[in-house]
Order: sequence, then structure tokens, then C-alpha cells
Amino acid sequence: MTTRAWAGPTTPRRRELLGFAAVGLLAYAVDLALFTCLRGPAGLGPLTAKALSFVAACSVAYAGNALGTYRDRRVGGGLRPYAAFFLVNLAGAAVQLLCLAVSHYGLGLTSQRADTVSGAVVGMALATVLRFWGTRTWVFRAEGRVGSWTG
Repeated sequence: MTTRAWAGPTTPRRRELLGFAAVGLLAYAVDLALFTCLRGPAGLGPLTAKALSFVAACSVAYAGNALGTYRDRRVGGGLRPYAAFFLVNLAGAAVQLLCLAVSHYGLGLTSQRADTVSGAVVGMALATVLRFWGTRTWVFRAEGRVGSWTG
């Protein structure tokens, strides 16, 4: 009889994925709420609003992952872990901004709803995969792990 790596509610990989998802949902809520306020009542443009909401959400996500999901992993001191996390999230933000720019400027879908869907839903979903891989590979790397989360 074989066992699967994801079997059971308490496997380390399952805890990691669930912790990352919970922190991500909190950061997503910060991103979405701030983007909506900045885009709507504050009257900022879509790319400026997304850039500002990203910085706030990135800081929330780093704190949540460092203090929660990956609290048992040593990441070194100084600004290096946050800088690496920020760079991984910049790559994710580029994915989100590209989705928003294509929708808003390329396809002409300029309503607040279209901007929210393209930047905060479609872009976020695509960026999350990149962020999970980058976060566990370059920021909160387990001892001896080279990078793959599947092996």
C-alpha cells in the first residue's frame, strides 16, 4: 500500500499550502479593499491604485508568512529575506499589472468592475502560483531543499 504525500490533514506540505493560502487571502483582502478605495473614491488611475495596494498587501503577506506559515524556518537576518520576498512579489505584481493593462488599455474594458476583475481576480490567480513557488524556493527555503516543492 502506498501513501500519498498530501494524504491526511496534518502533513507538512498541506500545512504549508493552507498557511500560505490563509496569509494570501488576508493579503488579497487588503489588496482588493485598498485598490477599490483608491480606484473609486480616491479617484486614482488603475495602475497607480494597483501599485499602492500591492505594496500594502506585500507587507501584510511577508509578516504573515514569516510569523505564521514559515515561522519554523530560519531565513537569516537583515533585509535580505524581505528583499527576496518583495522581488518575488514584484514578479507576481508584474503578472497582475499586465492583466490589468491588457484589459484596460488593450481591450478597452475601462470600468471599475473590469479593472477589478482583470487586476485583482485574474491577475491575482496567475500571480499566486508564481508567488508560492518563489516564496518557498528563495525566501523561506527549508534546510537542504534545493527548490522544488514536489520532491
